[in-house]
Amino acid sequence: MICFQTRGALGATAFLLLAAPAFAHATLETSEARAGASYKAVIRIPHGCDGQATEVLTVSIPDGLLDVKPMPKPGWTLEIRTGALSGSFTVAGKPVTEGVREIVWRGGHLADAHYDEFVFRGRFDASLAGRAVPIPIVQTCASATVSWTDVAAPGQDPHALASPAPVVRIVSGEGSGHGHGAPAGAAAAAPIAVGGAWIPATPAGAKVAGGYAVIANATPEADTLTGGTFDVAGRVEIHEMSDAGGVMRMRELAEGLPVPAGGKAELKPGGLHLMLMDLKRQLKDGETVRGTLRFRKAGDVPVEFRVRPLGSRDAGGGHHHH
Repeated sequence: MICFQTRGALGATAFLLLAAPAFAHATLETSEARAGASYKAVIRIPHGCDGQATEVLTVSIPDGLLDVKPMPKPGWTLEIRTGALSGSFTVAGKPVTEGVREIVWRGGHLADAHYDEFVFRGRFDASLAGRAVPIPIVQTCASATVSWTDVAAPGQDPHALASPAPVVRIVSGEGSGHGHGAPAGAAAAAPIAVGGAWIPATPAGAKVAGGYAVIANATPEADTLTGGTFDVAGRVEIHEMSDAGGVMRMRELAEGLPVPAGGKAELKPGGLHLMLMDLKRQLKDGETVRGTLRFRKAGDVPVEFRVRPLGSRDAGGGHHHH
């Protein structure tokens, strides 16, 4: 049986970081998973405990999240706690009654002013299709704790929770039987796919950056890109650049960018593009910038933008020579 520490148990009183803004919760990069298919959980930790550094991160694994394998993290000791499941499930054709119940990364030092990610993989059982599954997370610091464990009651607005647990929406896995899981390649294509996403590196002190990508809409209905959010930027706008009598002009698309049904929209230098405004830091060649793009119908779509060399004019890092 699993042995839970009282300090990190879900029944413990949650401590909210009062000095942090309301949106600075522990979150999951991808908040939707297909039942039976492999799911990569990327946990985002934006701050510590009341100014203190995070030294231990404990993740509770809900029933039905099976075949869990955490990713080791340099500088942290990984502990996997196993125990009995609430029912019998099937993994790779074999019955399973025990599994991973908690993942603990300990011994590291994530300063309050820094951001980091913790990763594990697993599969949600087909019986969870149509449900919203919380994944409670507890941050432990030297003398304080932040517990992201609150779960909304039926009919309660989850935004009203002081310390909400991240939630994953489970959608049906096409052709998946109970517990067996559909192979990743069998999953239906995503309604909106974002490919070739990149951003040119910025000089020190720059407050804006352009974002480029190809957005494909696989659905029979048109959709609209309305904005997005990035950790590195205060806000995101959609802009269009055009040549008016030899003078380049740029305007914001306040109503958003249409993405045709079964078609695509291309964001590229000199044309349609994202503008990351109020940059919080310099963007450096080779790093990855993560965020979400927001669509009127598809909702939030997680994206990763690769930072290319300063002055790049294409995704391969080619430069424009004047």
